[in-house]
Amino acid sequence: MFVRSLTDVETTDKFVDWGNGTSHRLLTQADQMGFTVCHTVVRAGTQSELHYRNHLEACYCIAGEGEVEDMDGRVYPIREGDIYVLNKHDRHFLRGGKETDLVLVSVFNPPLTGTERHNLNDPNGSAY
Repeated sequence: MFVRSLTDVETTDKFVDWGNGTSHRLLTQADQMGFTVCHTVVRAGTQSELHYRNHLEACYCIAGEGEVEDMDGRVYPIREGDIYVLNKHDRHFLRGGKETDLVLVSVFNPPLTGTERHNLNDPNGSAY
């Protein structure tokens, strides 16, 4: 058993500023649990095109608001208590709220190494 806090992660390479927010990779591949858990903040007023080609992801909103849009143009508002699931390696747009950050607990399978970075300038969406 172990306990790890956000402040523990902030001083390591497992704290990632990914351009439009931050990700504390609290549980990674090195922990040998078979999945990753992150505390993710999506900054208010931002939009990111993302595509996890190698991972499935579920995101549970614990604070704030934002939205996710699929590539067919369907927009899903996300608020505290909502979960969105990218169960088909779905390419998507992720947006922070107009005035409020979107705060998520993100779970990835298979696990991340923890140091992955987004390239928000990729025309096909940032992927890893």
